[in-house]
Amino acid sequence: QVQLVESGGGLVQAGGSLRLSCAASGFSIGNCRMSWYRQAPGKERELVATVTSTGAGINYAPSVKGRFFTSRDNVKNMIYLQMNSLKPEDMAVYYCKAAFILREYWGQGTQVTVSA
Repeated sequence: QVQLVESGGGLVQAGGSLRLSCAASGFSIGNCRMSWYRQAPGKERELVATVTSTGAGINYAPSVKGRFFTSRDNVKNMIYLQMNSLKPEDMAVYYCKAAFILREYWGQGTQVTVSA
């Protein structure tokens, strides 16, 4: 069964840090472009970060650049999102996505709450 499971979300004060993880099962992420998205209440889902299959190419949304860092471990079949200097506007449900040619897999999301 193909599955992506995010973890690591929670409540943090503004200025704090969280590390999200996304574990894949039922397929290998080795050939997949992996991405993190987030969706705040009443807003559209937005791309936060994306990393190519080899990890050589990483892009971030301007709103998180310099604060968030993504990485992947193809051996462990996992990706990570280190979030630093969190702001109230970072509060959202965070999702990971795996994309390979015409296929996409999404996780169920993990809530990140940032208190002012």
